[in-house]
Amino acid sequence: MSAAALDRTLVALADPHRRRIVELLRVRPRRAGEIGDAVGLAPPALSRHLKTLKTSGLVEETHPAFDARVRIYSLRPQPMTQLKAWLEKTEELWTTQLAAFKEHLEKGE
Repeated sequence: MSAAALDRTLVALADPHRRRIVELLRVRPRRAGEIGDAVGLAPPALSRHLKTLKTSGLVEETHPAFDARVRIYSLRPQPMTQLKAWLEKTEELWTTQLAAFKEHLEKGE
């Protein structure tokens, strides 16, 4: 995952409303109106949050064939998979660092 893509993902997830939207979409895709009602956001605020989520790549928008005015939002798994991989590497680094620090302290005694 590029640093810019990771930054976009983290920025998108930094807001509690956007995290709530991600939680809702984890269950199933939803229409914009459903999301707004569940999160309690007015349409302009919801639009800004959905735009941030789309720009980050976390969410995609589709239109059903029966009505192009309806927008259906769903999660894209790739950014979260990449974030998870980055977090695992970071955890490995900290585990190694802390083990080395513990060994250093134990030798000093």
